Order: sequence, then structure tokens, then C-alpha cells
Amino acid sequence: MHDLPTNRGYPTTDTPPYAGKVLAARKESAVSTAYAAPSAEGMVAIPATGYDDPPNDGLVAWLQVAGSFFLFFNSWGTVNAFGVFQTYYHIGFLSDESPSNISWIGSIQSFLLLVIGVITGPLYDAGYFRALILTGTSLIVLGFMMTSLCTQYWQVILAQAICIGLGQGCLFIPSVAIIPQYFTNKKAFATGLASSGSSLGGVIYPMVFSQLQPRIGFSWATRVLGFISLTTCLVSISVMRVRQMPKQRRSLVEFAAFKETPYSLFCLAMFFGYAGAFGPIYYISSYAIDTRVMTARLAFYLLPILNAASVPGRIITGFLANTMGPVNLLIPTALTIGIIALCWIGIHSTGGLIVFAILYGFFSGGVVSLPSVALTSLTPDLSRLGTRMGMCSVLCSLGSLCGTPISGAILDGTGGWVGVALFSGFTLLVTGVLFLFTRWAQAGTNLENEGLRKARERWTGRRARFEKVRAPNAQLE
Repeated sequence: MHDLPTNRGYPTTDTPPYAGKVLAARKESAVSTAYAAPSAEGMVAIPATGYDDPPNDGLVAWLQVAGSFFLFFNSWGTVNAFGVFQTYYHIGFLSDESPSNISWIGSIQSFLLLVIGVITGPLYDAGYFRALILTGTSLIVLGFMMTSLCTQYWQVILAQAICIGLGQGCLFIPSVAIIPQYFTNKKAFATGLASSGSSLGGVIYPMVFSQLQPRIGFSWATRVLGFISLTTCLVSISVMRVRQMPKQRRSLVEFAAFKETPYSLFCLAMFFGYAGAFGPIYYISSYAIDTRVMTARLAFYLLPILNAASVPGRIITGFLANTMGPVNLLIPTALTIGIIALCWIGIHSTGGLIVFAILYGFFSGGVVSLPSVALTSLTPDLSRLGTRMGMCSVLCSLGSLCGTPISGAILDGTGGWVGVALFSGFTLLVTGVLFLFTRWAQAGTNLENEGLRKARERWTGRRARFEKVRAPNAQLE
């Protein structure tokens, strides 16, 4: 799960009632966002252009998607892979610590990834794109190497939680902010494709660790993960280029945004979503081992299966969002994942757990890849979009920080897994309901947006032509 983009983008298919203001802001932005001179931070010498006139295709544009893919691979990908460490620490050298204490490692990672976007966002705006990805790469690799030397809980907190978490935060903003500079009408699909890198990271890292740890030990298995991170980040460093710098620097906070009901409801929905979504991701392998549904060797593969299933979920929902609208699509995906989480209570077989991992991974892919696009349709003035996404990310970081420790505390207090499933399920159902209220506050009870209206008109036209051709044939019969 688990990757809310926190920078600028442009509306797709959800049309808010204040669309006129959006169009006016776009026109103003097109005039004011002229190309700035190349800097030492990776600018490309291209003609002056605004964000509303990107190439939408071409080798350079899709190379940015590839570079963003590997940044997601090493930011949210390592967060999604923490479940394998949660299980290993629980039965390994941190077995004296409670599951709740161990889960703080992953929670701090995801918290730092999101919350330092408040700082890295303005740094990106100031032109420090390349400095951010170089710093992020260095911190993540250093964190893995230091984790390989850890023998105590506080050491793991410093190395894996804080050092890697800060590095992930440095990579995250560039991975999101680069896409709108090259895509508009394909932005939802390109974002979904790039964010699928976090799913692949959640597959590769756990599989490599679970295969190597029994053979070469914890230390060298963790170092191998560091070398993988270094190699894949070098791909991003070599291909990613910023087209232009924004002329105006965005403010850090805009409290007036919370006076808009759709935005406030959306942020509240994301808080609950991040609080509940990580429970199955962190604990599914531990559940399989503790309940003796699977052997430890097989249980380690549940997390890669879950993350692999989220890859098509991200891409398909990104494609459908161009027609249905991201907010409209978030409603059923969030409600579905909440129901699936509740079904976790009744699963006590190997086949059932594998099916659960596949379904949960698939639908969670949509929940984590669409919010960046959805926020653009909730922002009347696009020049303030980066600020609003940053504020939403802070709330998401608070949800991710407290979510899995609460699940761990429930597990410690009850000694069973029912409470963990109920907490994840009900928080995700609340998320889906809040998305529905967001859409109602935005456009009323009519959920049809521009994309759905055009699709309905095309279907009606085709049906009319078919009836027109069919009528003479019926008379002949």
C-alpha cells in the first residue's frame, strides 16, 4: 500500500462544481509557468512550456516513468517489504520484543516517508531534484548496511526505521512530481504504471531476503538488499530529467483548504485508510506461522504474493480512472478491500490465505495509486495543489504511524487475530464511506462525471446506429 503522491498534477475526469475556477487557474498557470534556465540539478534544455503542454509520449517521457518506477521500488517498495522483517524479528533476535514494538520500525519508516514531504516538496520546487534522489539513495543504502550490523532493538530503530525512512522520503516526492511534467491525458495511467514499482519492490525484497537469510545469514542477506537498492536507484539517477522549475514557490500550509468539505473529507478518509491498510501487509506471514496454517518457509511467500497482485490492481485502476474518475473508483475499491480484510477472520487454510493475499493485494493497488490523481479534481486553484497534497500526506503519515502498532497492541492484549482483522476491516470500510461522502460533497448525488457521460453518449450513439440499421431488416422479415 501504500504510496500517496504529494505534489502537483492536473484534473482528469472528475469535474467539480467550481470547474470554471479550475480552467481560469489553468490559463493563469500556463502564462506564469515559463521555462527557467537550466541548473545544476538536472534541468533539460527544452523550449518554454507550461505544465499544461507536456509531450504525453516519446522516449524521454516514458524514461521518466521508468525512473519513477524504480524510485517507488525503493521507497514504498521497501515499506511494503517490511512484513518479512516483522516475521523474522518476531522469531529471531528481537523475539523478546512484542509485535507492537517491532511494528514501530515499519511504522516510523512510512511516517518519515510521508511527513518529510513537507520539507522535500519545497526543495524540489527550488530545483534540488537530483540532490534529493542522490541523498535518498545514499541514506537507504547506508541504512541497509547499518541494519546488517544491528543486534539490538534501538539499533534497528536508528538504522532501518529512521535512516532508511528519511531516504525513502527523499525519493518519494521526485517519483511523484516528475509525472505531471510529461503527461496530462495519460497521467493516471502513467502514475499507476510508475507506482507499480512499489509492488514489485514488495515482491523482490522479501523473496531475496527469505531465500538468502537461511543460506548466508541475516547480515549478508540485508547487505544484498542494499546493493539491489543502489543498482536500481542508479537507473533513476541516469534517466530522470526535470523539464522546468515552477516560477512560484508553494507555501507549506494552507489552513483555508480545510474549510472545503470535499478536501477535508478526503484527507480524513486517507487517514483511516493508512491506519488500517498495513495490518494484513505486516502481519499476514506472522498469522500463518502462529496459527500453524503454513510452515515458516511457505509463509514468507504470502507477502510477495500480495504485493505482486497489487501490480495489475494499480495499472488497471489507473487506466479505468481516465473514464470513471479517480474519486468514483476509490469508493468501491476501498469498500471491497475493507470487506476482504474482514474475511481474514474466517480463513484457516493454505489455499484460503493465498486467495486472500491475491484479492487484498489487487484491490489495495487501486486505493494507493489513485489518491494523487483524485486530489487534483478537489483543488480549484492548481497553483496550491502541491501544498494541499503535502498537508494530506501529513495526515496519512499519522495514520500509518499509529495503525500497525495499534494492531500489534490488539494482538498483545487479546492473544488472538480476530481483533487485528476487525480493526483493519472497519477502518477501511470507514475510508470507503468517507470517499462516498467526498464525492457527494463535490458533485451531489449524481456520480456521473465527464468521462462517464462521454462513454454513455458513445454507447447511446452506437445503439441508435444499430437500431437504424436493424429497422429496415426487420421490415423485410
